[in-house]
Amino acid sequence: MKKVIYLDNAAATPTDKNVAVEMAQAAKLYGNPSSYNDCGREAREYIELARLKVARFLGAHSDEIIFTASGTEANNLAIQGVAMNLLRHCATVLQTKLKPHIITTQIEHPSVLRSVEQLEKEGFDVSYLSVNKEGFVNLNELKNSLRSTTILVSVMYVNNEIGTIQPIAKIGRLLSDFHNRKLQAREKFTIFHVDACQATEYLDMNVNHLGVDLLTFNGSKIYGPRGVGVLCVRRGVKISPILLGGEQERGLRAGTENLPVIGGLAAALDQISKDEAKRLTVLRDYFIEKISVLLPDAKINGPVDKRLAKSFIHRLPNNVNISVSELTSEVLLLELDKYGICAGSGSACTSHLVEPSHVLKAIGLDKKYLDGALRFSMGRQTTKKDMDYVLEVLPKILKDLKKRYGKI
Repeated sequence: MKKVIYLDNAAATPTDKNVAVEMAQAAKLYGNPSSYNDCGREAREYIELARLKVARFLGAHSDEIIFTASGTEANNLAIQGVAMNLLRHCATVLQTKLKPHIITTQIEHPSVLRSVEQLEKEGFDVSYLSVNKEGFVNLNELKNSLRSTTILVSVMYVNNEIGTIQPIAKIGRLLSDFHNRKLQAREKFTIFHVDACQATEYLDMNVNHLGVDLLTFNGSKIYGPRGVGVLCVRRGVKISPILLGGEQERGLRAGTENLPVIGGLAAALDQISKDEAKRLTVLRDYFIEKISVLLPDAKINGPVDKRLAKSFIHRLPNNVNISVSELTSEVLLLELDKYGICAGSGSACTSHLVEPSHVLKAIGLDKKYLDGALRFSMGRQTTKKDMDYVLEVLPKILKDLKKRYGKI
């Protein structure tokens, strides 16, 4: 059996063994947390302990933590929940000339973009911020896009394809100033939502440091279970549920809570280590520098600022995204798979689509490189030996494919 080198951790991470043990223990709690009996109370206590762990990790209060079934659901609840709350309390708002306004970016995860696009179809005004060639939002463009009617700003912490880390704390301060001006004018404040699914394992997630109102993350990106997400809703922020039929999760997410995955997510947070981010940063930089030499015609997508001690500090520690010309991602991934190398090409939620990445289009990547993108996302199990193997195999694959298709 060939060895598998797993470099698709941005799509999903392996489940940590300690997480698996916790989930097995939680599965023994069969009571319904909403039931008024001993079994139900035991289950409720377990969930509230997990909620407390998540809250402490985020620097939040326990009553600000809402459990969902995924990061996608959490993003939908955040965005549509804000809009639905507005419409619920002002049914005629879309008939006025001053329609509610939402700001997001061109490179968000599909769960954010599709939610916003749906609201746009329903009558909301939407501004899609552009990004530069490394994927960064222009803060002046954001500032100039703000209106008195802006109800929501949604900017992802880290781009899931090219690893760009947005200056969330700076955006938070900018919106705080804008918020204060709106309050002086007795207008409703602007809510700041951040999709932090890719950031959780490596970056500061304290909602107070970041200045966010709504923050989402999930279990499958932090060596936790699939099928669980979190939405942190700061006190004072009003949203409406998008799933109806029960009063679970403060009435914001109907449905009996899934104890094993909630417990597994809380356990996964205990395993996060800052040392791992440092280790992967070194490995990432080594891989990028070697790729630049071995494949001089390839494009490195995302931040590559070598002036800052070659640390690429504005890029996620485990992310390397490259593009090659004249070949497609699908063909490249299949060839890598033959050598036991599991990589990705972009968002796992859109990986079966033929269309080129909307992120690579937004950063202005040359058309000939759009179809041949590869994302290598390293993890706790990744070693330098693994990356050296990829560096050995990848040039051979490219040479063979181009020869096969008559490109050289």
